[in-house]
Order: sequence, then structure tokens, then C-alpha cells
Amino acid sequence: MNPKITFVLFLFVSILNAQKAPMEARGGEFVFNKNDQPCLTPEQRKAVKQTVIKGITELKSKNKLVFSEAKRGGHPLFAWPIQKASNVTFNDVWAISGYVDHNANFPNQLTDYNCGTITYDTAGGYNHQGVDIYNWPFTWKLMDDDSVEIIAAADGQIIAKHDGEFDRSCNFNNNIWNAVYVQHGDGSVAWYGHMKNGSVTSKNVGDTVAQGEYLGIVGSSGNSTGPHLHFEVYTDASFTQLVDPFSGTCNGMNTDSWWANQIPYSNPNINAVMTHSQAPDVFPTCPTTETTYESNDFDISEDIYLSVFLRDQIANTPLSLKVIRPNGSYLYEWSLNTTTTASSWYYYWFFPVDAVGAWTWEVTYQGQTESHGFNVTDQLSVKEETLKSATIYPNPFNDIVNIKSSAKIKNASIVDVSGKMIVKFEEHSTEGLKKLNLSELSNGMYFIILEGELGQQKTVKLVKQ
Repeated sequence: MNPKITFVLFLFVSILNAQKAPMEARGGEFVFNKNDQPCLTPEQRKAVKQTVIKGITELKSKNKLVFSEAKRGGHPLFAWPIQKASNVTFNDVWAISGYVDHNANFPNQLTDYNCGTITYDTAGGYNHQGVDIYNWPFTWKLMDDDSVEIIAAADGQIIAKHDGEFDRSCNFNNNIWNAVYVQHGDGSVAWYGHMKNGSVTSKNVGDTVAQGEYLGIVGSSGNSTGPHLHFEVYTDASFTQLVDPFSGTCNGMNTDSWWANQIPYSNPNINAVMTHSQAPDVFPTCPTTETTYESNDFDISEDIYLSVFLRDQIANTPLSLKVIRPNGSYLYEWSLNTTTTASSWYYYWFFPVDAVGAWTWEVTYQGQTESHGFNVTDQLSVKEETLKSATIYPNPFNDIVNIKSSAKIKNASIVDVSGKMIVKFEEHSTEGLKKLNLSELSNGMYFIILEGELGQQKTVKLVKQ
């Protein structure tokens, strides 16, 4: 948007208080693994099991295997295996695309632990055997910045690991993933797959890890369509009994939850509230890193882009939104009624501000409120100072307006109250613009933007009668 027109909008919106939305919401749904690619081929799954069994056998032969049948205890209670890095400012960094499929039939015959269909299978007979947790928002940028860490869900011993594989996969391939495999005190084994190349823990096979300890960075190695963790659990190293760590009516694998605090099946969340210098590139072609255009510092002449990134959006639920001035009043206050249920959704708007200082962008959803602060300065104030004495007369006017200014006026733009440019005048003579013929304008209110030869600007309200 032309900054001169934007400045007119600043003047116009300052007349009102707590207006409705600055414009219609833009954005959309992010769908992870839309083609339902399996995380492992049958051959890869077989190779993983052989690698893990080999690791256990070697540790046992050296009398270094921690697990023993004699000391078998109850199954672990898992912590969530994902955490954001300490320098990440987002409220959260993940969403779930698929649970374990409890329906052995295929294709498209799906049952997750809660009797829903947040899972997948394939025509080839693969039923999803783990929990897929993907980066959100900005999946690739979060991976590139090492922002989403995989941590040990429970105390255990590393019985196998693998690193060094390409980590920007976007489709089905025959490459194995980077992964860590941990055995717990009851003999159960957890697989942590698709890690970023070079991020796998430096600990060796045979070393123990504590619950919450770093294992790697979420990546997209192996069969993958984007950065995510595939978390898969078995009751023991025979791999005959898969575990779904979530307790639910349709979980026929185990009767109780394996989570210390099981998250809700529908888990709405505001993952991030942000401001940008232009619309963020949220859905680039895989595996291109997203361009976020993040900014928290703006000039009053700039448009500011607001965004909110949701997890588990529920259709027909209200999203409450506020843009709060430095003095605590609302420039905009409005609500949006969601129309679609989606695991990941984002919205953005752009708008002009009308004051310098520390602003707040605030979003409330499902009882949760998140705020984001940003600053507005007036870098053009020095330039505008030289046009302070410029005047327009007569005002109101009929057809002709005169410009009186000590500084040369090279451009004058007429815009209506919505910010639409009606006409622009340019003068390259040594005297600059002195008089404008506006006889073709309809009666009403307008704004004239004067621009000096040094880039100075001044905006004046005009009334034609």
C-alpha cells in the first residue's frame, strides 16, 4: 500500500474508536502429510527391529543392559516428547497429525484411540503405528533454527541410534530415518524417528537418559513429508505388541494411559501471535523454508500485518481479537467465528496505526489469551516538520484549492475516506504546485497528501461543498 494513502487512513481511523475488523481475515488450513505417506517401508521397519535387537544383544553380552526380567516394573508414565528450545518466543510449536490406527482394515478404514479418524492407513496395507507430532507454525523454519527439541518421554537406556541421513525429505523414499531407540525399566521400547541430520544426541548406545533429556531435533529424514516426530512404542523388544500411549474407548491394545498427564483429544491452543512487515509465506513448496517477515518495530507510515496460528481449531467457536493503542484504548476490537475444524489454521490481517508508542496485539480463544507487543515510531516526523506551515485554502472549497507552502510541493494526492486514490498531481517546475482544479470531485470529505521535494509529507482534510 502506498504510504501516503496509508497515512490518510491513520487520520480517518483516529476519528473512530474500537472499530470492527480492519479487513476480512486471510489465511487457511495447514494439512500435514496430506497424501498419507507411511513413516517406514516394511523393509525399513524390519531393518529397525534388527538394529534394535542387535543393540540389546550386544549390551547384554557385555553385561551392560540395564533392563532385566527380574527387576521388571510397571510401564513408564511418559512426559510429552516435544519441547520448544529455550530461545523460542512462540507460545507452542507443535500439533498432531495422526494417532495409532486401531482398525486393521484398509484403505481409509480408520479408528483412533478415541473412536475418531485422526490417523491414516494406505492402500498397501499400512496402518499408522505411532503418534505423529509436527512443527507448527513455520515447520521448516522451526527445524532450521533447532527450535523444536525431541526429549526422552521416560527414563531409559539408549539401545540403538542412527544419524547422518538427509533430513529434508518431502515424499516416499527408501532412505532410513535418523532416530534414537530407548528401552525402559519394564522392557518397553520407544522409537523416536525422523530427526534432523546431525542433531542426534551425542550419548552412546548403552548410555542412560533421564525423562526430559534432549535426544534430537525434529526433522524430516526418511519417509517424511515435513518435519515431525514419529513416536512409536512396543511392550518389549520382540515387537509383537504395539502400544498406543493414549487411553480411550477404542484403544484395544492397552487398557490404561501411558502418559503422566494425557492431553485432551481436542486440544485447542494459540501457538503463536505475531506481527509482520508483510504477509508471511506460510505454505511454501516443500522443503522451502518459510519467509516469516517477522517484525516488532514499525514506522507510523507502514502497514502492520497481524497473525495468529491455532492448533485444533474447532468449527463455530469465537476468536476474540484486539489491537490496543499505547494509551490502552482499542483501535480495533472484533470477533471471528471459525468455520472449519482443523488441526492447524492461521489467520492474518493488515491495518494502519494512528499513534506512536508500545502497542499490543491480543487474541483470545477457548479461554486462552495470548498477547504480542510491538512498537510504532514516527521516523518521518522531521521531514513533516518542514511542511507544518503549509496550508490549503479555501477549505471547504467548490472547485479550486490553493496551496501555500514555504517548501516546494512536487506532488499532491487526493484520496477518499476509504484510502482510495482519486487523482494525483505532479509539478516539476521550480515553483512547485500552487493551485489544484478539483471541479470533477463529487461533494464530500477527502484528504490531500502534500509531498515536498525532500520527501516531506503533510496530510490535510478537505471538504467539497
